[in-house]
Amino acid sequence: MEFTTGGRLEVRINTADVGKRVSVRLLNDRERSPERFTDAVGVLSSWDHGVLRITRRNGETVEVEESALVAGKVVPDAPARRRGPATSTRELQEVAARGWPARETGRLGDWTLRAAGGFTARANSALPLGDCGLPLPTALDRVTAWYAERSLPALVQVTTGDAAADASLDAELAGRGWTAERHAVMRTAALAPIADRAPHAATDEVLLSREPSEEWRGAYGRVATAPDSAEDALAVLTGGPSVWFATVPGGPGEHGPAAIGRCVVDGRWAGFAALEVGPAHRRRGLGTLVMARLAARALDEGASAAYLQVETGNGAAHGLYDDLGFTTHHTYHYRREPQR
Repeated sequence: MEFTTGGRLEVRINTADVGKRVSVRLLNDRERSPERFTDAVGVLSSWDHGVLRITRRNGETVEVEESALVAGKVVPDAPARRRGPATSTRELQEVAARGWPARETGRLGDWTLRAAGGFTARANSALPLGDCGLPLPTALDRVTAWYAERSLPALVQVTTGDAAADASLDAELAGRGWTAERHAVMRTAALAPIADRAPHAATDEVLLSREPSEEWRGAYGRVATAPDSAEDALAVLTGGPSVWFATVPGGPGEHGPAAIGRCVVDGRWAGFAALEVGPAHRRRGLGTLVMARLAARALDEGASAAYLQVETGNGAAHGLYDDLGFTTHHTYHYRREPQR
């Protein structure tokens, strides 16, 4: 990996390169590593308060102290390898928004303002898919006021990735003090191979329904930890073109399901979410079984491609999705309004 010009190491990146693919070289702590340098390649997700966050293709995020940076440059996109179904970032964002719909929406030019009582950042953030039609300071004032009227903090979902359209927006928000949080990855895959991962007889263990049962809702951590948003959660979970809930019942005497999952079918796309396996039932392949059962149902409805969204720090989930053939389409995070 070459960073030199005339024999000198150079840092040729700055905060304006947030959202671009970069290659950096870091000076190691020699007490912790015998190697003098470490190299990292990925999307520069953020650069805040002297810390760079670089998201690799596998979804792993590396935090880099600015003081350890000895070289860096923007690099071309890597060649496509085992990519999921071809689609534009905007199409996928629109599909994902329909599959996890807010209870209330507003428009600001091409931006969509979404609110659902605070149940998940996805359903309670502004989604910028083009021109807001206003100078950014004015637009952010409108966004902040809209959310304040609903007693919610203002959040903006910002896309990053190999060809991010929102890099300049992210940099401007960062410069205005909007903090980055909840870094995540949008991943895609072909649907049929997922359905083929479990024997047909085994999928009989997975029960499908159009509504989440009380046991299902109790097993889904985001509902269980937000009882005040139960009504909003149910509206979001059951919203979407064609929604299915999967449940693997627990054993005799057990309280709650062994595993759950959700899938929404929208044309050629099947969106997966809320995949959870009880602690006593992990490492038995139930996550794969639930995904396979839902994928088979989505195939029956005419879907051919899969997508899902997962936070970068969820290593166990990324391992499962790697095994099922998912690849990174783009990354994103949220920017939160400054505290007053």
